[in-house]
Amino acid sequence: MQYGITHLSIVPLRLDPADTSELVSQVLYGDCFKVLEQRKKWSKIRLTYDNYEGWIDNKQYLEVSEDIYKHLSSEPLKVSADLIEYITTKEGHLNLIPLGATLNVLPLLQHQYDGEILCGKHPKANIIKTAFLYLNAPYLWGGKTPFGIDCSGFTQMVYKLNGYKIYRDASQQAKQGEALSFIEESEPGDLAFFDNSEGVITHVGIIMKDNYIIHAHGQVRVDRLDHTGIFNTERNTHTHKLRVIKRII
Repeated sequence: MQYGITHLSIVPLRLDPADTSELVSQVLYGDCFKVLEQRKKWSKIRLTYDNYEGWIDNKQYLEVSEDIYKHLSSEPLKVSADLIEYITTKEGHLNLIPLGATLNVLPLLQHQYDGEILCGKHPKANIIKTAFLYLNAPYLWGGKTPFGIDCSGFTQMVYKLNGYKIYRDASQQAKQGEALSFIEESEPGDLAFFDNSEGVITHVGIIMKDNYIIHAHGQVRVDRLDHTGIFNTERNTHTHKLRVIKRII
């Protein structure tokens, strides 16, 4: 088994081994992973954080030993708390890293970072405050940063910044936590899931107080939430059909 880490800011994770293949997620600075299959130009990887799999360009990661991988995987997670910040390489170059990048690799790479660091679990009350850091971020299928993010990438990153681990896709996240029977039972920070006409869960957002929800739809935005689903006041229509509310924290 081979192992790797990301030393670049934002690396695409693709469905198939080709630059033209669908973006399924992003690998952020400091993420570590197992290499499941290696080809001439591409590697299939499994991310340690959430076991998500996809293909990454061989030029966009560094191989590490099993001992280093195990050490990084066992350490308490440290993540960047700034929307965007610089790291300084050992050559003196400045590289940008996004909100939520993993900083455990700094000593290994001999990189310097002077920004704010988050570590450990934070109160549930902090979830909404963190979510607003992404407000107006454009929707991007597979995205996980303020420069572009999808609905489940948004919820996963907000929870990650607060020290809680949830899966990558909405359908996976919906299997976690405790189901609530009514909106009235929910608290700010709980997750609401929505399905399509075939009953497949395709969307997720973070519940706020007073029947509002913050979610990634076109952009990270705030809409009304009722027993039917998400109501967009600009369009005067429901855009998503409510399936279930889950309490993770």
